[in-house]
Amino acid sequence: MKTLIIAEHNHHALKADTLVTLGAAQQLGQPIDVFIAGHDMAQLSQDTATIAGIDRVLSWDHEALAMPFSEILAPVIANLRSQYSHILLASSSFGKDLAPRIAALCGVNAVSDVIDIISANQYKRPIYAGNAIATVQNNAACQVVTIRTSAFSAPSHETAASPAHIQALSIELPDTSVRFVEQTLSESSRPELNSAEIIVSGGRAVGSDANFSLIYDLADKLGAAVGASRAAVDAGYIANDLQVGQTGKVVAPSLYIAIGISGAIQHLAGMKDSKVIVAINNDPEAPIFSVADYGLVADLFETLPAMTARL
Repeated sequence: MKTLIIAEHNHHALKADTLVTLGAAQQLGQPIDVFIAGHDMAQLSQDTATIAGIDRVLSWDHEALAMPFSEILAPVIANLRSQYSHILLASSSFGKDLAPRIAALCGVNAVSDVIDIISANQYKRPIYAGNAIATVQNNAACQVVTIRTSAFSAPSHETAASPAHIQALSIELPDTSVRFVEQTLSESSRPELNSAEIIVSGGRAVGSDANFSLIYDLADKLGAAVGASRAAVDAGYIANDLQVGQTGKVVAPSLYIAIGISGAIQHLAGMKDSKVIVAINNDPEAPIFSVADYGLVADLFETLPAMTARL
């Protein structure tokens, strides 16, 4: 059997989450096809075909797919299920929206947030806000799985010896009442939170949105992304799309610097897999120190300007 990866892209290149999903799919040890839907996809399809480890690229190019919806994609992907034993998506907003729809149309249960692939039908996934790991067995003929990308690595950037076959799909658009109206994107020169190597994150102890400039200054010196705890987001210090935690983004950077964050369970669930964790807090009993590799009990308002000045 084969594995089908549903690609996410920005119309020019695959997103990092899709490459990590490819790395996870390779653990299944079977041929891998990649499904790409969009408009003007010729160059992206050709570039994808050169990535090592991909056997075939299924390219669905249609002007109505300039902004593809789950309502359009799900029935088309579900109709491909007889060719595949596994359909893999990244556990992103896109994947979390699309995977249950595909699974429902296939008449199977989706397995979400997989952090380890034990075998072709056994997976590990976190439960209870990451405080326990469940081993799940799924015996469905076609398994729909979302991959928590912080738990896997992308394959090395190798070019295939010969490009994969590109199959252009000619599919009639499914009927749907959903239509694209507009898209509003937040612009930032900083790395994306999901894929950043370094994240500087602030909590409620930062005190105000104005004081978050201390977090931004340090992040800029380090070339880091900026994150925040839910408490800081709820207090209005920072936008909610930068929230790290169980109800925000799950991250696993090489370096995570938690500043003024107490370490609630919900926040730890979103960052405890970071390679190195540094915590700065003036409360020596703060739970964040239980997961930190390096801890500093200090006043952030004295420490951050000094750190930034030394960089």
